[in-house]
Amino acid sequence: MISEFSGNAQAMSLVGFTSVATITLLLCVMTGPDRDDLDEFYTGYSSLSPMRNGLAIAGDYISAATVLGTGGVIALFGYDGTVLALSTALSLMLLMFLLAEPLRNAGRFTMGDALTRRMPGRGVRIAACAVTLAALLPLMLVQLAGTGQLMAFILGFSGESMQTGCIIGVGALMISYAAIGGMKGTALIQILKIVMLLGSGMVVALLILNRFDWDPGALFGAAAANSGVGSAFLSSGLQFAGGPSPGLDMITAHLTVVLGGGVLPHVTMRMYTASSARQVRRSMSWAVSGVALFVLVITVIGFGATALVGRAAIAQVDPQGNTAYLLGSQAAFGAEVSTAETFLFTTVTTAVFLTLLASVAGMILACANSLAHDVFAARVQEMSPRREMTLARLSALGVGIPAILLATLVQHRSLQPLVTLSFCLGASAIAPALVYSLFWRRYTRTGLLSTLIGGSLAVLLLMPGTNLVSGSPVSAFPDADFNWLPFTTTGLFSIPLGFACGWLGTVASGRRKSEEQRHQYEAVEGWILAGAVRRSR
Repeated sequence: MISEFSGNAQAMSLVGFTSVATITLLLCVMTGPDRDDLDEFYTGYSSLSPMRNGLAIAGDYISAATVLGTGGVIALFGYDGTVLALSTALSLMLLMFLLAEPLRNAGRFTMGDALTRRMPGRGVRIAACAVTLAALLPLMLVQLAGTGQLMAFILGFSGESMQTGCIIGVGALMISYAAIGGMKGTALIQILKIVMLLGSGMVVALLILNRFDWDPGALFGAAAANSGVGSAFLSSGLQFAGGPSPGLDMITAHLTVVLGGGVLPHVTMRMYTASSARQVRRSMSWAVSGVALFVLVITVIGFGATALVGRAAIAQVDPQGNTAYLLGSQAAFGAEVSTAETFLFTTVTTAVFLTLLASVAGMILACANSLAHDVFAARVQEMSPRREMTLARLSALGVGIPAILLATLVQHRSLQPLVTLSFCLGASAIAPALVYSLFWRRYTRTGLLSTLIGGSLAVLLLMPGTNLVSGSPVSAFPDADFNWLPFTTTGLFSIPLGFACGWLGTVASGRRKSEEQRHQYEAVEGWILAGAVRRSR
């Protein structure tokens, strides 16, 4: 796909990309751990203020898939896209009110720490690591593959080798961020990203509202008129209209986002960087505020893209609508673009580019930490901090290189199934495991393993049958049709199965095991729920 951006915009964007890559890499080198201290590498000594930690959480949470994908859904489907954006914000609010403090109190470095607090064992840690990799690898592929497409769209090249080169180059940067910067270095990149993204997005949103005399109703009306579907653009169900049960499909899809988005491991690992329960509450308040503001911004830009560019034109450039955010930003300036407006558009494209960089860096760090701490370090009774940090950095390389190779293979296919797969795994395996582990007194080790394994298997077995994988022109395999599950997500079946597997595994463990777990939980209940003491081990 070739962009129609001016040569000045393309040149300035290239300079912006290069500058951001250089500055962020330098930040990682300057702020990365300078000695062999696990707390410094994994949590940055919990030294970030609540505001900075909250911005880092928001930065980790708002991925490039959210910016480009959700913006595209809003531009193509109107009301349904807005509900999706609100579901994204609601998921983080649930994390804030339900899980953030217990997670911070029970865990130390990884999700495996939180789960093994009550049920220690290498099997639990390995299962937690496997689910972490399974949930985050698809999202990494989406961000990396989107890098080549984004660069091609903005800079105006179409060669496949150039796109592949962009994926490899950016992937190498992301591995460096995670391996060199650790938690503190990646946090600074996330903060820079969210400030640039919100700042530039707010200016664009204000320009769009100014085009419609500051009347949101006029903006929505123009978007509906230019959508080609009339009033249906402002009503629910347009996104799922082709399925046999559009209402149920919509509810299931949004429920999956609400339950799965906030519990993904690269987001929950930020809970362990707070120094106290009060700090995690304040951090989450900043994070939720930032995400809520972004929902407003992306809603205005998405509707503005449809109103100013047209739904058909957006779909012609990209059937998934991933370029709608950039097209809407460009259209906000009008026909005559000044130097200042070109600079602003460059800031927008650079913010999106930085979002790609930061998102995958956080995910690679979460996977590398889990591999090093939950799998390799758990095998040795007393592993030195130096060796564990070396393993974490090597793990970043071991996760990043396969992700880059896989991204080059899937870059020309629809990536929506991969995004959906991650959210389904979060909602069906991770969410039940965390809720049961933190709040159910009789939950047993067998129940925990049953939740993680059963919920994950349910998603992996059901996902190939959804209409995102085959059976439609916008599916990953449009020429094939092995669609037997008439939904876009597996959540309707896999979420209840995940919770049921945990319950069945606990019941199968017997009353004696359940009573043992109840007594063990009661001994630390105040610690987990109230944070009376912070564990050190």
